[in-house]
Amino acid sequence: MLYTLENAEQFVAERKHLLRPQYRLGYHLMAEFGWMNDPNGFIYHNGHYHLFYQYYPYQPVWGPMHWGHAISRDLVKWEYVPVALAPDQPYDSGGCFSGSAIVHEGKLHLMYTGHVVTGPNTDKDYYQTQNIAVSDDGVKFAKLAGNPVLGLEQIPTGTSRKDFRDPKVFERGGCYYTVIGSNDGAGHGLILLYRSQNLVNWTFVGEMARSDGQLGDNWECPDLFELDGYDVLIMSPQRMPAQGDNYRNLHSTTYMVGKLNTETGSFSYDGYEPIDFGFDFYAPQTALDPQGRRIVIGWMETWEQEIPTQLGHYWAGAMTLPREAVLRSSDGKLLFQPLEELKAYRRDSFELSGLELAGEQLLAAQGDCYELEVVLRTGSAREFGLKLRTNGAGEETVLAYDAEEGLFRFNRDRSGIGQGGERRTAVGLSEGELSLRIFVDQSSVEVFLQGGEKVMTGRIYPGEASTGIAAFASGGTSTLVSFKKWDIERQL
Repeated sequence: MLYTLENAEQFVAERKHLLRPQYRLGYHLMAEFGWMNDPNGFIYHNGHYHLFYQYYPYQPVWGPMHWGHAISRDLVKWEYVPVALAPDQPYDSGGCFSGSAIVHEGKLHLMYTGHVVTGPNTDKDYYQTQNIAVSDDGVKFAKLAGNPVLGLEQIPTGTSRKDFRDPKVFERGGCYYTVIGSNDGAGHGLILLYRSQNLVNWTFVGEMARSDGQLGDNWECPDLFELDGYDVLIMSPQRMPAQGDNYRNLHSTTYMVGKLNTETGSFSYDGYEPIDFGFDFYAPQTALDPQGRRIVIGWMETWEQEIPTQLGHYWAGAMTLPREAVLRSSDGKLLFQPLEELKAYRRDSFELSGLELAGEQLLAAQGDCYELEVVLRTGSAREFGLKLRTNGAGEETVLAYDAEEGLFRFNRDRSGIGQGGERRTAVGLSEGELSLRIFVDQSSVEVFLQGGEKVMTGRIYPGEASTGIAAFASGGTSTLVSFKKWDIERQL
């Protein structure tokens, strides 16, 4: 197949009518048609947020990567614009892999990885380089004639000659820098730092960080940004061993708070933390908005699992809600919080308070596209929480707090078709209370615990009749202190 921008646009335009509405999200960005994965080029430019993404428009499966493109004024209502990149050059013939965006000399520049397959084994026979595409209008992009701008000859000794990808470019002190994910070929992921004056000529600065053997064998999708006087590195370690209840997915995401030395390229940090404690969150990327907020968005799926919409629905993949990253001064950890912009899309409110729970109680609220603000107070109950997307016949998504163990669990074993399982995370109560802010969409649940101290994200695929909401307490009593629900106006 000849991969061009024109062919991609025509293919999608002729087939969008095939999409089925079931499971299509109401207020999350998803694939217009075909496949979506990692967010790319997330930036605010000329009055719009731009979000590019890994995109295979021809089938709802991973394929030779294009860059899809959507724009928004408020990070809630998105508009699809033409495909930005197609794998149409010798240096990106195997795919235009992940990258980032920056404004240089008034023009929007994309820096991305060109993937080239060199032999019959596509999992092993390849190499990767970094390339630039430029736009005057933020929609149509031209690749530089001098690509690649960062080639194999600039990979330092001791670093993988194949896995060299996902540049995140930023400006500091009058220079441009880019962080690139890689590994040492011996089971340790690492991040490289390069410097440039013009985005074209790059110099290797140093190795920023390296896995200690417990942080995965390859590091992908790095992002480095400043927050309240500190530097924050986020990245996605592949095949990271689980650590208790953390990092239970095949590939994970983590962040480190520390300090970058731009002269040596080294990044000093004391520890690392998960970004999301649920099932479906990967390859997050950040952007700085006009209000000075650091906004994070991730891919709301998990690698190497079947996705129900791949069969007969003609699409797969979605983005999480954008979240603001806030550095908590008391312990140097990040909080992730929903954006204020979402409140403008609330409709049809419902409230109740002071409900004593003993057993399960179906609430007089229902839906499949809504937001909840909930406070629960522990009492004598061993466990208490909510059941979402229930149907009275056993289908349910369970969000529960184990008071004895201090663990919150997200269980989707009976959430419908698709992957089941449970994710758990330790959460402390505040004066005996658990505060939840929950966003439910057609096929997703995002739970913000205790003001964003932790977040759990998961895709679910319940039946269309599963719209009920129940509260429960088992092994004793608990109190539903307050329950607020709003429908969220559908945008896509």
